[in-house]
Amino acid sequence: MINLDIYGWDDKLNQLKQKSTHKTLHHGRIAVVHRTCYDVIFENGLLQCELTGNMMFSRSDSELPCVGDWVIFQPFEENKGIIVDILPRERTLYRKKNGTIADKQAIASYVDKAFIVQSLDDNFNVRRAERFIAQILEENINPALILNKADIIFDRSKIEEQIKHLSCRIPVFFTSIHDHQTIILLRESILEGETVVFVGSSGVGKSSLVNALCEEPLLRTSDISMSTGKGRHTSTRREMVLMKNAGVLIDTPGVREFGLTIDDAGSLAEMLDISDLAKSCRFKDCEHTGEPDCAVLKAVDNGVLALDVYESYLKLQREAWHFSATEHERRKREKSFSKLVTQVKKNKGIS
Repeated sequence: MINLDIYGWDDKLNQLKQKSTHKTLHHGRIAVVHRTCYDVIFENGLLQCELTGNMMFSRSDSELPCVGDWVIFQPFEENKGIIVDILPRERTLYRKKNGTIADKQAIASYVDKAFIVQSLDDNFNVRRAERFIAQILEENINPALILNKADIIFDRSKIEEQIKHLSCRIPVFFTSIHDHQTIILLRESILEGETVVFVGSSGVGKSSLVNALCEEPLLRTSDISMSTGKGRHTSTRREMVLMKNAGVLIDTPGVREFGLTIDDAGSLAEMLDISDLAKSCRFKDCEHTGEPDCAVLKAVDNGVLALDVYESYLKLQREAWHFSATEHERRKREKSFSKLVTQVKKNKGIS
């Protein structure tokens, strides 16, 4: 028997299950998402589940199960089952779906911490880290910045200067799978029952870090490319593994782009150390782009606020506003269409 408490099951989730019409069935957590099915961990082990037709065709892509979701299922064969319900999500990490304006993709749910992994070669990009942090904080998930491959030669003081506006707000770890002490420090930051998702670009060593934390090769990794000196892309799916005597780790494929799905653009100011400055602006609704007596612009002129941080704030804010406005219009159209369908059915006497 598997104790699902170590995977995060608690009284609150049990109460949510009792509200489902399928409360008498088994429950479990999505461990792996395949193209057409899902691996679900439950009290008796692991089984592969498919969705009911109603769930598959009545939900948007962002509402389909993702790794970390808690689901209710009906077993029908040995090691197989049908998912009939998904418990309401909390602390779900989303990103804007590639090639769309306002569609979003769920990466992982019921996440306590998100480790943003960058490698200390030319992959390091503080602007990309800010983008991840903004989205993670939006969902009330605790971010940490993991600067991996610390065994290579790099200018630590230069890196620390670039991230000082972030390191004063979130934990930062310098790690290397070749330095056991750095792995121990990272492992100590993960508590029993917590779920941690690893996000970042391809080749930064996310899967290798997960294996090092678990002290066994649970995830497939590749050798370093001799031509580029970088790790090759190996993770092709989101996958959950259990860490001994600690939490649950979720590995994710590398992403080139990470579009924001933020509703509250104001949260960006706090993340980038601008909110305290903004309190001294003459106008409460100051947008910090050209208004008189703007404390933020004054801080940029005086060198108190770095210009690149300020420019990053404006860029992320524009993107967040654009997504929020587009999402609002999409929801408005869907609501109007739903009302129209209801009225048509009513006129035709269709229940």
